[in-house]
Amino acid sequence: MKKKLISSGSTFEANIGYSRAVVQDNWVFVSGTTGYNYETMTISNDVVEQTEQCLINIKNTLEQADASLLDVVRVTYILPDANVFESCWPVLRKYFGEIKPAATMFSAALADKKMKIEIQVTALKSENK
Repeated sequence: MKKKLISSGSTFEANIGYSRAVVQDNWVFVSGTTGYNYETMTISNDVVEQTEQCLINIKNTLEQADASLLDVVRVTYILPDANVFESCWPVLRKYFGEIKPAATMFSAALADKKMKIEIQVTALKSENK
């Protein structure tokens, strides 16, 4: 299968030179995704709201790849402040509670101080689609 590149239209993608996601065969690699609402180009100041928006953005990206959150096998959470991660758990459970992908969280600075969380996922599309 040919490689497919997916863009969200974010200026970061054009300025830095990357894709929101890359689809290769049945694999979908979604880049680190932040809580920007791409329709309004705004970002909440609240880490929980950013977490929700990250997952909405990821869900939309996966749909463009003919995949879904059910296909996620790996997730990485990156937060500048590890102390706020627990406040995100209810949102993460809402989206991944039944899926239970392999997961890692680490604390690191992000590209913009407005960003309080970044999430990347890897998905393996089901053969049954």
